[in-house]
Amino acid sequence: SLSCRLYCEEEKDPKRRSCQTVLAEALDVVVRSFAPILPHLAEEVFQHLPYKKDSEGVFRTGWINASSAWKKPGIEEAIEGACAMRDSFLGSISGKNALEYEVVIVIEPGLLFELMEALQAEETSSVSQLNEIMMASQTTLLSELPKETPADANIIKGTFLINLEGGDIREESSYEVIALPIAKAKCPRCRRYTSDSSSTPCPRCLKVLAGKGST
Repeated sequence: SLSCRLYCEEEKDPKRRSCQTVLAEALDVVVRSFAPILPHLAEEVFQHLPYKKDSEGVFRTGWINASSAWKKPGIEEAIEGACAMRDSFLGSISGKNALEYEVVIVIEPGLLFELMEALQAEETSSVSQLNEIMMASQTTLLSELPKETPADANIIKGTFLINLEGGDIREESSYEVIALPIAKAKCPRCRRYTSDSSSTPCPRCLKVLAGKGST
């Protein structure tokens, strides 16, 4: 999902830029962390950063100072919940290529469903944050099991405990994960199975390529 964001999205797409921001912040924290014991390496890394930086060097710009913007309430629980569902999905396909599947996630109405909606606003998406975490080609988020679910579908059930505000908000929610072989073709650009033909890029990639051609 990281490589897809960096190499498949448009250059200034918010999803790509946000990924670069996280990588830059992580690198800054790591470099400042080992600077006291590896000063020469830390300074060399700091001076070769490709983006704007303070010219005074790593030792004159202070210790780690993470922005409070990174402490968004609920985001940690949302990611942990999605990762738990991803583990259920990957376990159900036993080592097979996750991109050859679409995932259906069914969550009872409640806090967990709302947290997942923060990662995927649409009912079905191949480019949402939730789908990137799931590592599938497409993810569908529902509040009840679809009627057209195959009778032989492997439905993995699980629960996730949400703990917010230091324990003031606690809610255990159940979920179901269904892995279905995807019917679409592999996109020759992003390698996800989201294209109508193996010789034609998927809609997302066609849009990006059209934008490049117009610039």
